[in-house]
Amino acid sequence: MGLRLLACLFHWPTAVIYGSLSLFVSILHNVFLLYYVDTFVSVYKIDKLSFWIGETVFLIWNSLNDPLFGWLSDRVFLSAQQLCIEKLSVPQEKRITLAEYLQQLSRHRNFLWFVCMNLIQVFHCHFNSNFFPLFLEHLLSDQISVSTGSFLLGVSYIAPHLNNLYFLSLCRRCGVYAVVRGLFFLKLALSVVMLLAGPDQVYLLCIFIASNRVFTEGTCKLLNLVVTDLVDEDLVLNRRKQAASALLFGMVALVTKPGQTFAPLIGTWLLCAYTGYDIFQRNPLSNVVSAQPKLESAAALEPTLRQGCFYLLVFVPITCALLQLLSWSQFSLHGKRLQRVKAQRQSLMQGQAPEVKTI
Repeated sequence: MGLRLLACLFHWPTAVIYGSLSLFVSILHNVFLLYYVDTFVSVYKIDKLSFWIGETVFLIWNSLNDPLFGWLSDRVFLSAQQLCIEKLSVPQEKRITLAEYLQQLSRHRNFLWFVCMNLIQVFHCHFNSNFFPLFLEHLLSDQISVSTGSFLLGVSYIAPHLNNLYFLSLCRRCGVYAVVRGLFFLKLALSVVMLLAGPDQVYLLCIFIASNRVFTEGTCKLLNLVVTDLVDEDLVLNRRKQAASALLFGMVALVTKPGQTFAPLIGTWLLCAYTGYDIFQRNPLSNVVSAQPKLESAAALEPTLRQGCFYLLVFVPITCALLQLLSWSQFSLHGKRLQRVKAQRQSLMQGQAPEVKTI
């Protein structure tokens, strides 16, 4: 409604208004993701306990708001549809509760494997964003100029959108499943090559840091296509009157959005465990954030910190890729099965069964 009002006021096409809104939201979101850890630690000098409490509150609300609004959205839509059915004197269909819907979803095998894979993907996307400044500072800052670092940062945010123009055409030819699987293999291969090359290959390191974000973000943007297929399968499996699309998207977010919180928490823990570098540790004399442990000088810590950053940079995507390939191999909603689901959905929409359930 708001988009239509803006379109009328400024005489702009709705697509332009929607695209502009999406652009500005994306800019704010990405800037926040990139700098919020550094801002809270370096500017506001937040302590570790407060940071963890804040992340926990964020995890709870960030995970619950999507299924909540999805459920409300589907309820409003289906209630309006139910009113129309009553006015037309058509027999009412059996309604199910939210608890029954969740029980049905727990038996939806492809949904379960998808959210396992997507949780790891969300974690990796946000890990890349949260630690991008750290990787640039400790792996490349003394070997590239500030403008080159800014260029890498810009490319890593713009390229996924341009890449997806090609990925979408590739999905039409090969299928989403095959494209996503190929991106997982590519992520694994690039990480292994970087691990073997070592942290001293500057140009290769620049390419890897940028491409790691590009392909990871690109994968994230393709996964909504898979969710739409899961909506169709859910409708067919449970013979629903109307697809519960908003609620299913919300349930995907409920399970996968905790990855946004796990990324900074697990990343900082791994870095501290391996190198002794604690981003929350402060020098009591200057009251500023310090990477210097009590028993080591900054100069002695730097080589270990650099090595630790490099291992984080390569081992996190290797681990993520292996786990994702394992879970994705169990996902069966592609090829002939996907075609059958689409055909069954079409037949359900043309002629409903006598007793069909809605939420």
